[in-house]
Amino acid sequence: MTTTYADSTATLDERIHRDPAAFRVLTGDRPTGALHLGHYFGTLHNRVRLQGLGMEVFVLVADYQVLTDRDVAERLTPIMEGLLLDYLAVGIDPERSVIFNHSAVPALNQLLLPFLSLVSVAELGRNPTVKDEIAHSRQAAVSGLMFTYPVHQAADILFCKGNLVPVGQDQVPHLEVTRTVARRFNERYGPLFPEPEALLSATPLLLGTDGTKMSKSRANSIALSADEDATARLIKGATTDAERHITYDPEGRPGVSGLVQLAALCLDRDPYDVAEEIGGGGAAALKRTVTDAVNSRMAPLRARRAEYARDMGYVRSVLRAGNERANTIADATLAEVREAMGGLL
Repeated sequence: MTTTYADSTATLDERIHRDPAAFRVLTGDRPTGALHLGHYFGTLHNRVRLQGLGMEVFVLVADYQVLTDRDVAERLTPIMEGLLLDYLAVGIDPERSVIFNHSAVPALNQLLLPFLSLVSVAELGRNPTVKDEIAHSRQAAVSGLMFTYPVHQAADILFCKGNLVPVGQDQVPHLEVTRTVARRFNERYGPLFPEPEALLSATPLLLGTDGTKMSKSRANSIALSADEDATARLIKGATTDAERHITYDPEGRPGVSGLVQLAALCLDRDPYDVAEEIGGGGAAALKRTVTDAVNSRMAPLRARRAEYARDMGYVRSVLRAGNERANTIADATLAEVREAMGGLL
């Protein structure tokens, strides 16, 4: 009988609740723009949940990886500070989680060199996620960083010996590269790294205001930093269709269904029930429902975000403290790698 990732995730959830302290989580974001509702429902609230279970959670601001599909890292400081505000506002607690950034942890990035020796060019070229990212790259030519992106992610995960990585289905191939790197290192140099497991998100893909995947790069997202008026304007301009009666039909009516799903997530309700309640009210009633649901759900988060924004000195100190903790761990791991490899590096 074939074991699916859904089966594995169900078993993994049981183990997590039985012994959460056995897991160390690595997750993070590229600072390429403001975090949005797709991030909130897809990853951020899950990080808070895992933190609350008693796991040590490492949250990476992947500033070096901005350059995978961009020539320069534009507006990096304000975007990074926005991410920090969002993290704190959603409930990531710096007393229980480590927030850090790539460029501040040299030993982490130095692990990329030995890890690259453990995978072949052909293996990197076959990675379906890399193929897709290359196809949608903004660059005229593919950089070496783009091609080796999964190995850099392996360094992100293994530097802290992370053994649990929350991912979407499209990121599973990247995690398989990390598992390969860990396994081959252990076979060649001795046991040092865990083979991390994928914790798949149960949240369905959230569509943006144009009926396609909500994305920072597609100008179709509702940022966590948006106020009530901006949120209302974005939802008012969202794509619907000519049919007045509202139904939840993701395949046939993606624009309408994306809005219904967003309201349902904010209200903790079933999307079919939300659509049935709106019924013949049409797009105007649907958009009012979504606007009210989003603004109500986001109100406490916005209040906390504004409070943190009044003390940016504290916000920056959170990153400094996280960087210190990450550096301590990365230096120790790199020393172990050097010893295992016979003094190389």
